Amino acid sequence: MTTPRIRVGIDVGGTFTDAVAVDATTLELLGQVKVPTSHHHPDGVAHGIVEALERLLGEIGRDPADVAFLAHGTTQATNALLEGDVATTGLIGIGRGAAGFLTRRLAALGRLELTPGKKFPLHYAHVGDAADTAEVSAAVDRLVAAGSEVLVATEPFSVDRPEGERAVLEAAADHGLPTTAGHAITSLYGLHKRTRTAVVNAAILPRMLATADLVDRSITGAGVTAPLMVMRCDGGVMSLDEMRRRPLLTILSGPAAGVAGALMQERVSEGVFLETGGTSTDISVVRRGKVAVRHATVLGRTTYLNALDVRTVGVGGGSMVRVYGGRVVGVGPRSAHIAGLPYACFAAVEELRDARITTVRPMPDDPDDHVVVDAAGGRYALTMTCAANALGRVPEGDFARCDPDAARAALAPLAALLGTDVAAAAARVLDAGTEQVRAVVDAMVDDYRLDTDTAVLVGGGGGAAAVTPHLAAATGLTGRIARNSEVISPIGVALALVREEVERIVPGAGQEQILAVRAEAEAAVVAQGADPGGVEVEVTVDPQTSKIRAVATGATELRTQDRAHRSDDDERLHAAAASLKADPAAVEVLAGTPAHTVYGTTVRRRLRAPRHPVRVVDADGVVRLHLADAHVAATTVADAPGALAELVAEKTAYGDGGVRAPAVRMLLGSRIADLSGVLDPEPLLALARGELRSRGGAEPVVLVVEVRS
Repeated sequence: MTTPRIRVGIDVGGTFTDAVAVDATTLELLGQVKVPTSHHHPDGVAHGIVEALERLLGEIGRDPADVAFLAHGTTQATNALLEGDVATTGLIGIGRGAAGFLTRRLAALGRLELTPGKKFPLHYAHVGDAADTAEVSAAVDRLVAAGSEVLVATEPFSVDRPEGERAVLEAAADHGLPTTAGHAITSLYGLHKRTRTAVVNAAILPRMLATADLVDRSITGAGVTAPLMVMRCDGGVMSLDEMRRRPLLTILSGPAAGVAGALMQERVSEGVFLETGGTSTDISVVRRGKVAVRHATVLGRTTYLNALDVRTVGVGGGSMVRVYGGRVVGVGPRSAHIAGLPYACFAAVEELRDARITTVRPMPDDPDDHVVVDAAGGRYALTMTCAANALGRVPEGDFARCDPDAARAALAPLAALLGTDVAAAAARVLDAGTEQVRAVVDAMVDDYRLDTDTAVLVGGGGGAAAVTPHLAAATGLTGRIARNSEVISPIGVALALVREEVERIVPGAGQEQILAVRAEAEAAVVAQGADPGGVEVEVTVDPQTSKIRAVATGATELRTQDRAHRSDDDERLHAAAASLKADPAAVEVLAGTPAHTVYGTTVRRRLRAPRHPVRVVDADGVVRLHLADAHVAATTVADAPGALAELVAEKTAYGDGGVRAPAVRMLLGSRIADLSGVLDPEPLLALARGELRSRGGAEPVVLVVEVRS
């Protein structure tokens, strides 16, 4: 019997580096370790990564050859920008006349503020003709003499005509500096935003290249033959070579790793993920099985970097309680960690003897209203975690679990001050803390129009129990704490899929251009190691902006998971009924494949046509797709093109806003092929044929067609 191979995820944090090993077949956690992040070692964070890997393999009794997949997430790019530790960048603008006027204005990027009082280190040089090698060489010489450590070339409309930028980079190659160009970072129009994105990418390039080389050598030296992958800011991973080209994609990748864990381990299809640490909570959205992304703001300006839409609230497990005038007036943003105090609930009961309340200023400029407990064992902070334990919100075995008697003893002096009992005092603390989180959650639910009938709150991070259970109770949403919540980020790194995104502006795009963008995204993930047999591509076409967006994802190995649990017919039916808020007797099976079952019911409405809500449930009993009103048709690969063409013709709407094809999903093999981002019937049908092309004619296909409102 062969030993199952493992997937390793390593999350490099500011203080600790966490590593986990996951069974590549069952995706179950096999082991985890934590080591200090090695910022000050001669090899930098690479030393801590290798140390964590070696300790992890030793702990689970495995060899480097057993590693099928290895990826790491890093805060290095984020920290470099936050701390202003970036390379001096030389920007070469190209063009004459109006084009030259536009590029010369880019010299103003040197006024961007890295940190308060510190400007972005940028030098600008201009060339009128990129083909004039003497002019280009002179410009490069001026930038190098001024201290530039990396070079960027930019020209208007380079996404369509990149020859000028390429010529500049070729002429600059002899100088031995890292180089990049605007068109290589994004293919979207907008000279200023495109150049700003490229310049920020270039500024972190030398530092990230050095780290990438060290990590690569160290991992190879440790005997791992699996290619090293790096976490992206949109919840996927990329190859090390791709990271060397676009290191900016690693910024904000810390929160993205946690969401990847929620998607892959917790199998969330609709909901809000809350990653709670000691000081803050990062809040992000999963909608219809996909993470919510948007163009990131870096250095106070928007970029063309698609990153996780994450919103941070200064409330975490260690956030201190604040009291004024005999009532709880707030929680956080200061934490016990900032105050240098232990949590009161983690003290022994005898250490909390003779406890009395007082207030302090954690930092000199803070108000004197932060509650601490002075007791026989010393001074302790009263925190959200203390309140959650006192109220019984922290489950057995949780990372933040403590002796409930100690938690109640810690809260007793506060209860006396408030003139109430311990349970009520704890509830007031949690109410004050989760109120701030709830405001953001409510806004994100509205922004992304989440289906509140099926949305769940999932908590991750070491402080998850301090926020998620109480927030779920307050909102009425279903809530749970992720398994192994304290290491959900490295688990997300270990389970993440290779991801690539291609965006193009193509006015009046036809099916040929749309299929070309799709093929480009698919080829990009395969080139980075994704197994061609498992690549999925989602295409969105926005007729208002003429933007085509293709997102391709795939695993580095074809996954044939033999998971420990498979739900039975009754479990799947009840999961669908609960999601539909219907009696199981009123829910019927509409269609199915070996991987998915489609359930539906009928909602009759007075004076209006009935609705036919649909739920797609996978083999684990997880609702993977929920639609308010849809038509379902079971067919085969051979017959699907004709059947889909008829449905699309029947359900397509024509009006003043143009043609609007229905939103189509196809259940095919183990996949849900999502074609809902395409509004034009012809490209929609062409994409569907592409999904079916490599399949056997007798294979079952389920068409789920949703009429757009």
